Amino acid sequence: MARAVTTVPQLLTAGLQDPIGSTVGPDGALYVPEGAIGRISRIDPATGARTTFASGLPPKIIPVGGVMDVAFLGGTAYALVTLVGPEFGGSAVDGVYRIDGPSTFTVIADLGTWSRQHPPTTTFFIPTGVQFAMLPYRGAFLVTDGHHNRVLRVTLGGDITQVQTYEDVVPTGMTSRGGQVYLTLAGPVPHLPENGRVVTFGASFTPATDVASGARLAVDVKFGPASTLYVLSQGYFVPGHPEGSPAEPDSGALFRFAAGGSMTSIASGLDRPVSFQIIGRTAYVVTLGGEVWSLRL
Repeated sequence: MARAVTTVPQLLTAGLQDPIGSTVGPDGALYVPEGAIGRISRIDPATGARTTFASGLPPKIIPVGGVMDVAFLGGTAYALVTLVGPEFGGSAVDGVYRIDGPSTFTVIADLGTWSRQHPPTTTFFIPTGVQFAMLPYRGAFLVTDGHHNRVLRVTLGGDITQVQTYEDVVPTGMTSRGGQVYLTLAGPVPHLPENGRVVTFGASFTPATDVASGARLAVDVKFGPASTLYVLSQGYFVPGHPEGSPAEPDSGALFRFAAGGSMTSIASGLDRPVSFQIIGRTAYVVTLGGEVWSLRL
């Protein structure tokens, strides 16, 4: 399928099984984990052709979990796995996995055990947390925990430290620019627009400061052409639905950061988007339904 040339989203590929995160690899391709089957797929952004990059990772046990995200550091791929431990009848490790080959991997950090031993100050009911996204940052990884409301730093040697902690704001996606980290906060249930925010912090990990607000159930953030900041909104959350439930179908949007800290929608009607990447002037949006849509910026 050809790359989109208009501002109207175009379907690039479909059939992914429970994707959440995504990244752009060293080769310029999209890499998307599939939580339901423990697989990471490589997607050609120009054609939508899909191949298996890695398989055999722990699949999800409950409606969410398994392989949540993928990132490259030093040319090597790493996967973020969550909600696969004994609390849910599994036997795998919740943590960061180094991808050693098409079907081989090594756990470099046990986030589940660390989280049990270092509970958050906010209210929680899953002792191991719910790790959502990972970001390569200064030779290590930053990992968001949307349930324990914090950001962790994970080294390649397996050391884990807490570098940001919040009240009930649900940290989700991340990006970085010029040493600064930009983080989306979905906000507490029912994820009102004013609680969907972007905050930033630097290498000293001092408390985060606000950048923008107004994206309902914000799940990801990226920089595009001309250093413009874009924010992904999953959409309208029905009050009364259980915590962690997705937004309503076809209510998501992609926002562009505007002067003064507000956001302007540039694409609406997206079906429960979960992450996105920007390559050149095109955004690639991954949806909970297993699709990737391209959107010319």
